[in-house]
Amino acid sequence: QVQLVESGGGSVQAGGSLRLSCAASGRTFNAYIMGWFRQAPGKEREFVAAITRSGANTNYTDSVKGRFTISRDNAKNTVYLQMNSLKAEDTAVYYCAAKRLGHSMTRVLDYDYWGQGTQVTVSS
Repeated sequence: QVQLVESGGGSVQAGGSLRLSCAASGRTFNAYIMGWFRQAPGKEREFVAAITRSGANTNYTDSVKGRFTISRDNAKNTVYLQMNSLKAEDTAVYYCAAKRLGHSMTRVLDYDYWGQGTQVTVSS
């Protein structure tokens, strides 16, 4: 079992930055692929970014490429999402998620564990 707790959400002006953190319980954090998803009101939860177990490979949805950076610190059991140049369209609840099995990183159903979410609001 993995428990995930997001933090770092809040309100920011367009063009600003936020850094989200996701702290994971357990002693095998480095065995999990970690992802970030977001869900805006009235929309489906969508993939944002993912990072492999070693941290060597990352994957981003097109709309955040060049603006968001996912990273992980396995010693701290934490994954981060650095969000720069934020836009109003980025407003959503952001969730971190962990997966152990499977070969895909971009689908909600691929992930086994989810955090409670943290609200990000970008005003323009």
